[in-house]
Amino acid sequence: MAINWTEAQIEEVVASVIKNLKGEAPAEECKNWDSTQYCGRRLIGVYADMNDAIDAATAGYKAVRSMRLEEREKIIAAIRELCRTEAPIMAKLGVAETKMGRVAHKTAKHILVADKTPGTADIVAQVKTGDDGLTLTEMAPFGVVGSITPSTNPSETVICNSIGMIAAGNGVVFNPHPNAIATSNYAVDLVNRASKMAGGPAVLVASVVKPTLDTAQIMYKHANIRMLVCTGGPGVVKSVLSSGKKAIGAGAGNPPVIVDDTADIKKAAKDIIDGCSFDNNLPCIAEKEVFAFKNIADELISEMQKNGAYKINAEQAARLAQIVLVDAKNPKTGIVKKTVSRDCVGRDAAVLLAKIGVRVGEEIRCIICETDFEHPFVQHELMMPILPIVRVNDIDQAIDLAVKAEHGNRHTAHMHSKNIDHLTRFARAVETTIFVKNAPSYAGIGFGGEGHTTFTIAGPTGEGLTSARSFTRYRRCVLSDGFRII
Repeated sequence: MAINWTEAQIEEVVASVIKNLKGEAPAEECKNWDSTQYCGRRLIGVYADMNDAIDAATAGYKAVRSMRLEEREKIIAAIRELCRTEAPIMAKLGVAETKMGRVAHKTAKHILVADKTPGTADIVAQVKTGDDGLTLTEMAPFGVVGSITPSTNPSETVICNSIGMIAAGNGVVFNPHPNAIATSNYAVDLVNRASKMAGGPAVLVASVVKPTLDTAQIMYKHANIRMLVCTGGPGVVKSVLSSGKKAIGAGAGNPPVIVDDTADIKKAAKDIIDGCSFDNNLPCIAEKEVFAFKNIADELISEMQKNGAYKINAEQAARLAQIVLVDAKNPKTGIVKKTVSRDCVGRDAAVLLAKIGVRVGEEIRCIICETDFEHPFVQHELMMPILPIVRVNDIDQAIDLAVKAEHGNRHTAHMHSKNIDHLTRFARAVETTIFVKNAPSYAGIGFGGEGHTTFTIAGPTGEGLTSARSFTRYRRCVLSDGFRII
């Protein structure tokens, strides 16, 4: 079964997976390792051709569909166990491959996925009886689900989606983000190893060696794919939603934070920096811009600085904006717009500060700066530990600007306040899928907060925080004039 990994073994596995990704010879087979572990072999369930991957996922669907719920749950329990044990490997692999995030935080995210992703208990039948008999409504699988996964939370999303989709009785084929192939496919391999350990099919979920736009198109159009689930940027979400198939889209966000003058300022400052800096701001729910009442702004900034924030001035912010935001030309329209630099997304605050000549230690987790509302740091979802702070006069101005900054994504918003009226007004105005009050952003996905977790938060299509039931379709069975016993 699972083993306790040493740092040397983790490094060896990471190096071996990346070598395989590059087409180089795998690492020499490790001696005396449990056979369920990866060490220099071909990843299970990863195919050169998307059609072969879909065929394998179809076979997996047929196998899981015939299983009892307790058999599915046994596989899910094995996935959870391997995910907990190999969380450090996937975390280190994710940072090594994508150059984004923090190993400790990614490890915590994998543990969160293992512990709080709903399984088969989420699949609940409904029964209605009356004078005309009995009606049974059950949550049935769609079939084979095609899943697009991101580079920001690659293995976390693969495992979270796998647990939910398998619990619902589906097969799954993944088309991972091209910048996180090794990490995503390692997670696919882990799910298949868990399935085999639990007596399930050797290949339960599938992926491709080299995911591209072409492999995605094959997945979109293939007759066996009954549902598409996309966790990614606006472009890929739009393509999935225009596929003509049932689709779940987890889109962009730009979560604002309001801090009013009734808040516990010390706690608010710590919570905001903890949330904003978590995995270097990669989670889509993370705090992206703050609107602070003028009469508490100085205290808030001072407390943020005590919690690992480094404040830059306006001139430094302008220089940093020129580095982290670059011009991108739309190939169809020729329009040039600012977009985030891939070289800066998810990087440590110290790395970003060094780009403008500021040297700091590892204790600095976040960069803060005071800006006006129109500043690009406010208007763009950076996915970096950079937090602009805008001073506001009152709750009316705070809500007005925060709603505008969220850009109608209706994804996530945060507020620190003890005023119920303020909290209620903002929640109603912003209409986000997640609204976090007086806590770090990650409480919204069950990390230090109640409720289940997911890394596919479907705002555009309305499913919200997806779980096993999101990947089902309702089927009704009616028995007229019968089996009502009262």
